[in-house]
Amino acid sequence: MLSGDIQGDTVPAIYPYFQTFEDTDGVEHTRCGFFAAMRLYDFAEKKVLPHEKTLSGPKADRLNLFRKTKTNISSIFGLYADESKTADRVMKDFAEANEPVIDAEFQGVRNRLWRITEPQLVAQFQQTLQERVVYIADGHHRYDTGVNYRNERAASNPSHTGQEPYNFILTYLANIHDEGLLIFPIHRLVHTLSDFDSTLLRGALEEHFTLTDLQGRAALKHFLEQAPSNYAYGVVTPGSVVGITLKSDLQTLVDPLRPGALKDLGLVLLHDYILGKLLAISQEAMAKQSHLLYVHDDREVFEAVESGKVQVGFVVKPTTVAQVLAVSETGEVMPQKSTFFYPKIMTGLVFHSIA
Repeated sequence: MLSGDIQGDTVPAIYPYFQTFEDTDGVEHTRCGFFAAMRLYDFAEKKVLPHEKTLSGPKADRLNLFRKTKTNISSIFGLYADESKTADRVMKDFAEANEPVIDAEFQGVRNRLWRITEPQLVAQFQQTLQERVVYIADGHHRYDTGVNYRNERAASNPSHTGQEPYNFILTYLANIHDEGLLIFPIHRLVHTLSDFDSTLLRGALEEHFTLTDLQGRAALKHFLEQAPSNYAYGVVTPGSVVGITLKSDLQTLVDPLRPGALKDLGLVLLHDYILGKLLAISQEAMAKQSHLLYVHDDREVFEAVESGKVQVGFVVKPTTVAQVLAVSETGEVMPQKSTFFYPKIMTGLVFHSIA
């Protein structure tokens, strides 16, 4: 067993991090990104943009963790856009010529980490990212906490310069043009509604949707993959699998004041109209998951419905990276659990001191 103190880098470093994994169809992908210390900005500065709401409870807990450890233990996950793929080429060339410092498999994902300290290579990363907007894919609470911790430390430091470690946060960055960057869908399960009736739900859906009866999971998967509309869903109830596609005017079913980027999301229509109006699940109940659960695998939808644990499952199409960026740029946020960037980033590969 190894023991000893954690040693900090004595020179600036970038950490390329490649994750190789299989999707639900068994196709292999490798997502390529890197760890770095990223300067913290208030969202109002429009240099780092969120796409999700954050809750006060998790932020309070994380702030206490920052105070106690004075360390970023877990990174946030950020996206940037660079069609030239400058940093990607540097990483991949370096990875081909050097052995990783970490090569570990965890939960079916191969994780490889390298360390780049050559000043000219580090400079290429800095120059590539210098003026680019970063979109938070995952880690909104950690980022918010980083800003709060920075403000707290700055207020108590009469010699504050803006260059102290607490002005930066550990971040994993991936290019939106990376072929291995995938977003998986998060499906909805409805439970414990006192007056739920699957026949009545079907009748209500027929008013604004075209319904297609399907035979099982494979047929539903094909239906959603082939559906060009953003507003196509699978509705799974005991003994029934139905694909539905919007046929009415969207504007009559969602808040007309919402920005176009939000209206383009299938989840907005699902939450506003189907869950909110047809099933009368309030926004508060959705936030508390009083009648709503979330699962990543459509198999779990079918299993939960068949077991009687839930009343109806909604299988959804994945949100796209372009949609995440478009919503972020409006200053609005998506419905909760809109994105699942797979795989999760391993914790503990790299730390960042904020002492």
